[in-house]
Amino acid sequence: MKILVINGVNMNMLGIREPEKYGSMTLKELEKDLYAYSFELGVDLETFQSNFEGEIVEKIQQSINDTDGIIINAAAHTHTSVAIRDAISAVNIPTIEVHMTNIHAREDFRQKSLIAPVCKGQISGFGAESYKLALMGLVALLKK
Repeated sequence: MKILVINGVNMNMLGIREPEKYGSMTLKELEKDLYAYSFELGVDLETFQSNFEGEIVEKIQQSINDTDGIIINAAAHTHTSVAIRDAISAVNIPTIEVHMTNIHAREDFRQKSLIAPVCKGQISGFGAESYKLALMGLVALLKK
């Protein structure tokens, strides 16, 4: 089983950007933890990060023939990107939306997700653990 984890804009700044909201863990550290957890689950994991919407769309499209599931933290693109939404819908790969913070408890503009309606589920508010919860849920979904 192969899972693709996509991180969007500014996620490369984890550990530096607003540590009171996102913690001190870097993206590399988060990925290392997630790889270790995926090994426990027997999952082949690939990670990808881009600050560019088009690169995220291309990565989603390229995953169509070799990926069983996607976990995506589109970050700010969550609230603005019809293109990412359409790419997720087009590939028809089970996708879980993930956020480290609870987007529903934040600013009004962050509370609306354009990609949630084309995802199988959404996990938010558990910091870096949101990714492990998403991975666990996605694996369970794919095994059904």
